[in-house]
Amino acid sequence: MTNLDQEVVTFILAGGQGRLNVLTAERTVASVPFAGKYRIIDFTLSNCVNSGLFNIEVLTQYRPLSLHDHIRNGKPWGLDRLRGGVRLVSPYVGRQNKGWDRGTADAVFQNLNDLLELQSATKTVLILGSDHVYKMDYGPMLQQHMASGADVTVGVVRMPIEQAHRFGVVTVDSDKRVTDFVEKPEKPESNLVSMGIYVFKKGVLLGRLIDDADDESSRHDFGRDVLPKMIARGDKVLAYTFEGYWRDVGALESYWQANMELLDENQGLQIYDRRWTIFTRSEERPPAVLGESASVDRSVISHGCQIKGQVINSILSPGVVVEEGAVVKDSIIMVDSVIGKNAVVNRTILDKGVMVGENAVLGAEVSGGSIGAGKTALTIVGKRAALPDGIKVGPGSKIGPRVVKTDFSSLEIPAGSEVEGKVLL
Repeated sequence: MTNLDQEVVTFILAGGQGRLNVLTAERTVASVPFAGKYRIIDFTLSNCVNSGLFNIEVLTQYRPLSLHDHIRNGKPWGLDRLRGGVRLVSPYVGRQNKGWDRGTADAVFQNLNDLLELQSATKTVLILGSDHVYKMDYGPMLQQHMASGADVTVGVVRMPIEQAHRFGVVTVDSDKRVTDFVEKPEKPESNLVSMGIYVFKKGVLLGRLIDDADDESSRHDFGRDVLPKMIARGDKVLAYTFEGYWRDVGALESYWQANMELLDENQGLQIYDRRWTIFTRSEERPPAVLGESASVDRSVISHGCQIKGQVINSILSPGVVVEEGAVVKDSIIMVDSVIGKNAVVNRTILDKGVMVGENAVLGAEVSGGSIGAGKTALTIVGKRAALPDGIKVGPGSKIGPRVVKTDFSSLEIPAGSEVEGKVLL
């Protein structure tokens, strides 16, 4: 195969908020922590460099500062280079449209000049999402696309039919030609769903983006508008089926589930495979330490953690502290959060820098000193929130970022509540 770095330019769509509630109150979904030490976008960026793709543009929009700070010049991924490398692009005055990006297709259209100025050797454009976790060599998909003469190749994965309605559903014929593409149908007719990965001929992409921009009825989205129109007009739209692990983590429950799957070596993403490194920018921290009274079962414990209590079936990011008598179960605890003495955190996601007071109970009922069993709604606590001693936060509650102890008018937060500042909604 020819040099991918010269033939292919990659656009990563990283401007979305997703559906992660308070976790994206102050950051884009692409920069949300995942698997302890990583960010969600690390998986897409690592797939690119492991596939030999080094000419990358990351298109940002919603609250991009955290993402920009994480990627910087791309050094952890080997993208700090004179030719190619990574470029972070946010909306700016003087683009095709003076406003915000109106959809995934519009985000690429707004950077049309970059496409027009690409060297003549660049014939292929790879478009990727940034809210998925998976390990994929893009080479075979690119090779199929180039060999087949397709105008666009769509990456697809098999999904249980009862879950397919949450995605773009793809129908193909015996020659892998896409005959239908329906975004989030109520009654899917296929179990093949779009991975949000598209490989375009550069010239075809330019033409279809210009056509879409002129269509006032369009939502300017690849899945809802551009691809269905291409199928209808007879363009050669082919599918490439990926057989590996792939999860869309842009919604709370799927994000939590994908983290939990890491704890099952036969089910989750294999992040310990040295043949396919997941690169990231990570602060230097001391090793994790387990105290005399610590107990850890089936969990991911990152560097810098101090465990003095009990951790069960949970993901802990760097610098997390679990004090004596505290219990953390079925939960995701992000960087530098502290769980106070004798506190209980169950089926809960704590964002970075959260302080949980002593004897607090989050997302769980306690009876006789044991955690209540059974599946309950996820409890979410936003970045740098501080929860007072003895508070009880019911399952399914959402605590906003930077809430302080004095913002709570009561130590009993009913299930499904939302707390932001001094207002209990």
